[in-house]
Amino acid sequence: MLVCLIEKMGTQTKMRTNFRDFIAFLNRSKRTLILIIIVALTSVAVTTTISILLSKTTNLTVPSLGTVKTIGVEVYWDQNRENKTEEINWDEMWVGSSKNMTLYIQSVSNYKITINLNVTDWNPANVSDYTNVSWDYNGTPLNPGETIQVTLTLSVPSSPSFVRYLIDEKVQNFSFDIHIVAS
Repeated sequence: MLVCLIEKMGTQTKMRTNFRDFIAFLNRSKRTLILIIIVALTSVAVTTTISILLSKTTNLTVPSLGTVKTIGVEVYWDQNRENKTEEINWDEMWVGSSKNMTLYIQSVSNYKITINLNVTDWNPANVSDYTNVSWDYNGTPLNPGETIQVTLTLSVPSSPSFVRYLIDEKVQNFSFDIHIVAS
C-alpha cells in the first residue's frame, strides 16, 4: 500500500511539473498563441461567410425563352394539334436544375422524314457555354402526316463558373432559337 501511495504522489508531482512546464511554455509563446487564435477565428468567419453566400446561390433563378422555328414539320402543345407552338417559355430556371417540355411534332412533308434539333442565336451568346437543350427523339422516321411526342429538356448548371458568369454579366434572362427541321 505504501508503494501505491508513493507511486500516486510521484504521478501527482509529474503532473504538477508538466502543468508548470505547460504554463511556462504559454508565457513564452503568447504571441504565437494569439496568432494561432486569430487565424483560427478568421478561418471560421471566412468559411461561414462563404457558406452563407453559396447557400444563397442555390436560390438563383434566370428566366428563359425559346423561339421555335420549323421546316417540314409543325410543333404543337397538344396531341390533337390544336395549339401550335412558336415559343417555349421555360419560365424561371433555378441554377442547378432542368425542365422538360412535352411537344407534339407533325410531319408536313410528302416524304418519310427524320427530324433534327439545332439550338442557335443564344442571347447572351456565352450562356450556351453553360446550358444545354436536348430531346428524347430517337431518330425513328416519320411518315407524311404522322405526329410524335417528344420531350425537350433545358438544363442549367450550378457550377461556380456559371454562377459567376451570371453575376459578372448581370444576366437577368436568356433566350435562344430552337430549330426543328425535317431531313
